Amino acid sequence: MADISFVKEGRVARVTLTRATAMNAITQEMDGLLLDAWNAINDDPDVWCAILCAEGERAFCIGADVSGGVQPRSPIAFAGGLTGIGGPLVRLQKPLIAAVQGFCVGGGFELAMCADIIVAADNAQFGLPETKVGIIGACGVVHRAVRQLPHHIAMGMILTGDRIKADAAAQFGLVNEVVPYVNLAAAAERWADKVIAASPLANQAAKAAALGRLGHPLDVALTTRFDEIERYAESDDKREGELAASERRKPVWTGR
Repeated sequence: MADISFVKEGRVARVTLTRATAMNAITQEMDGLLLDAWNAINDDPDVWCAILCAEGERAFCIGADVSGGVQPRSPIAFAGGLTGIGGPLVRLQKPLIAAVQGFCVGGGFELAMCADIIVAADNAQFGLPETKVGIIGACGVVHRAVRQLPHHIAMGMILTGDRIKADAAAQFGLVNEVVPYVNLAAAAERWADKVIAASPLANQAAKAAALGRLGHPLDVALTTRFDEIERYAESDDKREGELAASERRKPVWTGR
């Protein structure tokens, strides 16, 4: 794939932005390739977890490529729940880990926030420069930021364009772990190993339930029946978990 690498290793799919010379800005071609990657991950029962990463120490992603002076004509197919500027939702069913380094701003910041787990290098900087440079529209990054950060921190970033560094992002609960840049890939792999040690179907059901009622009152969430959970109750993995517990051994998941 041009400017996007998609590789499966065991139970983990790795999606890599490879346009480091352009700070991994997302072109329309990359947009389509990302959408293809998310669909491939959703459709493959042997993929239990995905890692999103980027080449180059300087930047994870600076968002959509606007080098021509205009916004992309088509939506950006960034990640689990996002196809970018006013586009339809594409929900990634599998757990997604983002490994972030350097500049993670604008649509790139939104891309990272679509992940379920974020591991950041100590040189990472997160920001929303849109208002500072006079670019604002149906901008999903502001909606995600104000939900994933403390209100006044998010609004301060939105209204000034100021960036926060990795240690502050960890303090505000935006990232799960901060590591030296040289350890970033290994840290993402370590998180993926922990994810795939759990039942993949249980993880997918848990993700669907947690995110599916995120914007609803607690009483609504508690009384909602989720198809993914009900399907899991009839799965081989559910029976394997019970059998492994009775036999005092580690379960051997099949994702079936």
